[in-house]
Amino acid sequence: MEARTPAPYAIAAIKAGPPAAPPDKALRITRKVRQAIELLATGNAKTQLEAAEQVGLTRETISRALAKPHVIEHLRQRAIRTIAMAAGRAAEVKVELMDGPDAMVRDRSSSFILGVAGIKPDTSPGLAVNIEIKAGYVIDLTDDPRPGADIGMRIISPTVYSPPIDADPDRDSAE
Repeated sequence: MEARTPAPYAIAAIKAGPPAAPPDKALRITRKVRQAIELLATGNAKTQLEAAEQVGLTRETISRALAKPHVIEHLRQRAIRTIAMAAGRAAEVKVELMDGPDAMVRDRSSSFILGVAGIKPDTSPGLAVNIEIKAGYVIDLTDDPRPGADIGMRIISPTVYSPPIDADPDRDSAE
């Protein structure tokens, strides 16, 4: 038997969850609508029109049926059964991947399996503080402690002395 991925309709039905109100047990789904659902879910019909033509219904009939809550619930239950049956095989594949030749595949599969088992690494990012970082320029807005210096903005460079804009070059020197 060929392993196939579920149709998008099946996945969407699982994600949607159960309907707000439980479906009415008295409501029935006709044989042709069930066949159309099967064709759509397996991917044998790509559109509702194709599924309707294959089972002998109109597109509108299929569209109306798929909008009914009890039909949506049927589709969701079918998708859940399909996924549940494939879960065992998927688990085996993950275990087989741990023995593969590629280190990255082994790492990811083992991390996934440990995560499913509840053993997860810390996902919070670590705080890395680098105190050795020196800014290219620092703008000093404080009072200048040098006597006779003008109070104002000046740029302090870690490599080159930059006097205040209005400084006297003869009076202020870098020495």
